Amino acid sequence: MQVLGEKELLAVEGGIDITGTLINSISTIVKTIASLGRSFGSAIRRLADNKMCSV
Repeated sequence: MQVLGEKELLAVEGGIDITGTLINSISTIVKTIASLGRSFGSAIRRLADNKMCSV
């Protein structure tokens, strides 16, 4: 392994790669947000229509 000096360290540039893992995690986040919205919407609709089941 080569040890980099200060000049080389300052010249290092990073990047971003769009990988399958990144796409999968974004997809999972979108699905989770959609599911939460659907659940909250159903709960609000049941409250508004007064169709709550007793627990």
